Amino acid sequence: MPDPPRFFKQVNRHFDRASALIDAPEGLLKQIKACNAVYHVSFPLRRDDGTIEVVHGWRAHHSQHRLPVKGGFRLTIHASEDEVTALAALMTYKCALMDVPFGGAKGGIRIEKENYSDAELERIIRRYTFELVQRNCIGPAVDVPGPDMGVSTREIAWMSDTYQQLVPGEQAGLGAVTGKPLGSGGVRGRVEATGRGVYFGIREALDVGEDMAPLGLSPGLDGKSVVIQGLGNVGYHAGRLLAEDGARVVGILEREGGLFDPGGLDVEEVHGHLLDGGTILELDAPTKVDRAARSDGLEWPCDILIPAALENVIGKDNAPRIQAKIVAEAANGPTTADAARILEERGVFQIPDLYLNAGGVTVSYFEWIKNLTHVRFGRLERRFQAASSHRMLRAIEGITERDFDPGTIQRLAVGASEEDLVNSGLEETMIAAYHEIRELARSKDTDVRSAAFAIAIRKVAHTYELRGIFP
Repeated sequence: MPDPPRFFKQVNRHFDRASALIDAPEGLLKQIKACNAVYHVSFPLRRDDGTIEVVHGWRAHHSQHRLPVKGGFRLTIHASEDEVTALAALMTYKCALMDVPFGGAKGGIRIEKENYSDAELERIIRRYTFELVQRNCIGPAVDVPGPDMGVSTREIAWMSDTYQQLVPGEQAGLGAVTGKPLGSGGVRGRVEATGRGVYFGIREALDVGEDMAPLGLSPGLDGKSVVIQGLGNVGYHAGRLLAEDGARVVGILEREGGLFDPGGLDVEEVHGHLLDGGTILELDAPTKVDRAARSDGLEWPCDILIPAALENVIGKDNAPRIQAKIVAEAANGPTTADAARILEERGVFQIPDLYLNAGGVTVSYFEWIKNLTHVRFGRLERRFQAASSHRMLRAIEGITERDFDPGTIQRLAVGASEEDLVNSGLEETMIAAYHEIRELARSKDTDVRSAAFAIAIRKVAHTYELRGIFP
């Protein structure tokens, strides 16, 4: 079996195609494409049985055209310099595209998480954080890590606590890490933000009837069939919200295998079973595939395929067999450059990762702002808004001579909570970005992915020009 394509090379192939759409000096484009720095750390871990193991980790700063740089870190046996460099590059372009004022970064620790005890994981995270502090690779104005694959609020809490111990007295110390638990400076809505952003992006794309007609699809989500690869945090929340809005999840793929039911699967039931420690193959469905054949599930018939797991899962070998009409990239880099071209030639509509999974970093930006200002969203205005709505309803009663019942008053006369404001901000960001991408794609007669990259590259180039920084 041939080696998988290098991830960073794939990202740069998308970059090269898109850069032809904009007017920028070649030297500046080379600077934007290059990775500024990659830090490789290795440190000893004393296992619970007393043995010593060497753990390897990385942190990549792709672009520091804006500070701080931003990007999650992941716990995976596949972590490598190439992976974090590619992911950091995607973060650069993703932040620029979404008008989030960060440079791009990413990190990874090479471990199989399930093989370590909770105590061992805590030691790994705290030591990794120590290594980042020693290299000035973490801080609210320098580099702000967040959660990624294998990383939950628990690991983020360990990282945040370690940073604050090592840098005591820093007023904005909570802003050194995002994705924290609510009681430790987190923001409501962050956990489901990436999946919610995927839902908003797919919904917005499907609402454009002009783009759906060539696919033989009616506008809107109602009745659309969906296959999801990876029912982790992103896949679960995206699938749940799509199903609530009328879509039908017909296929779910996990590490152990997959299920397919044209009549629809219950996302909540499957997710709950997995959380309880069960495997997907223990559930009933007309069609099942085991671990060895789970990649075949990407070829199941559906309207929307959502790869929400690893990179490079759609390549030139299986791209001709993809039956989905829309590939919505919830994972980072799930489609190779060759596969993207094949899908494009076949008329498959692709919603790129660069845009679609940007909900996480968008809401992380909101959390970072909250930590720097020390004010919870909605705290100053919520009761004022509720009182204003109450007065307006009373005024309407006076004009119409009709009284609202107490339940209606209570339901309507409310102010926005922190979660309401975060979700509203995310929705507005996703909608505005999609139409900016679509407008450029139409004006340049190009695909959505190239348009998204072109917009991002243009914005990064503009920042360099404003700062007077040239190669």
